[in-house]
Amino acid sequence: MAKRDYYEILGVARDADAEAMKRAFRKEAMKCHPDRNPNNKEAEQKFKELNEAYDVLKDDQKRAAYDRFGHAAFEGGMGGAGARGFDFTSTFADVFDDLFGEFMGGRRGGGQSATRGADLRYNLEISLEDAFKGSSAKIRVPTSVTCETCNGSGAAGDAKPKPCGTCHGHGKIRAQQGFFTIERSCPTCGGVGRVIENPCRVCSGAGRVHKEKTLAVNVPAGVEDGTRIRLGGEGEAGLRGGPPGDLYIFLAIAPHRFFRREGLNVYCRAPISMVTAALGGNIEVPTLDGSRAKVAVAAGTQTGQQFRLKGKGMPVMRGHGHGDMFVQVMVETPVKLSKRQKELLEEFQKAGSKENQPESEGFFAKVKEFWDDLRE
Repeated sequence: MAKRDYYEILGVARDADAEAMKRAFRKEAMKCHPDRNPNNKEAEQKFKELNEAYDVLKDDQKRAAYDRFGHAAFEGGMGGAGARGFDFTSTFADVFDDLFGEFMGGRRGGGQSATRGADLRYNLEISLEDAFKGSSAKIRVPTSVTCETCNGSGAAGDAKPKPCGTCHGHGKIRAQQGFFTIERSCPTCGGVGRVIENPCRVCSGAGRVHKEKTLAVNVPAGVEDGTRIRLGGEGEAGLRGGPPGDLYIFLAIAPHRFFRREGLNVYCRAPISMVTAALGGNIEVPTLDGSRAKVAVAAGTQTGQQFRLKGKGMPVMRGHGHGDMFVQVMVETPVKLSKRQKELLEEFQKAGSKENQPESEGFFAKVKEFWDDLRE
């Protein structure tokens, strides 16, 4: 069966330039790629034809031979890209870059004049109050921004980057070594595929300059320690007009002098007097919303006992509801007693009974039994 014309396969005119053929190849190759058409023999065959045609027409020497002799240029031992001789791996790499070559917004291979900027990280410490109610913070980030002199092109004046004469704009060059084809980045353009003959004096052809930016960051209510906030496009500017990276802000919540957070719940330790613990009473404690809350202390409260304040904890981030607040009391032993206070405590001790101090009485009773067991 006669072979189809390579220009017809790509769907381009015979005088089409390299860029037009490249666009046509990628458009058609993405339609019939085997990964997008599993178990489709017709699509697989068309994909092979596209690769064979493009492998010939993208090479100036092979194209010239094809234009003069047609398919006969690659038959009968003349070499080149016949049905068995076309460079499937090289042409497959071109479409592979389009289908799967983007990672974090950048290109996998060379041949691109614009390279995506790097992502940046900024560590921001906030207070527990800011995490509770949400806040807005201004940060200063040292980064690279688009050069205003050349508008990111890297070229001075109205000049534009030109295709590299070494790799013809591909960004890569190939060398044959025995049965293997070695591909590497073009040493002339560094894999970019284009060169700037008259670079911008401000950015030296990079298309970006170093600068410190001031940005506003909105911290939502309820954030936790380690929460990451993404500011799209606020990272490092891309090379020669490439898209910028992103800025990732990692939040750290500073320790609080009163409160300790565990998830949505907040814990607070409050000292109470010995009299309040014994007789009962009310105490006031601060809350994260800036108000005060009353806690009813029952008679006979011991150190370490917790009281729950429902709904006084952290808010649910981007949701509804709050956690709880737990107040842990500590019975404070009085110090620097006056003579009269000492007398009253001595009277209280003489008038006391085992029922007044069940914990200590029970503990020392067990200790006595333990000592008696040791003597036996």
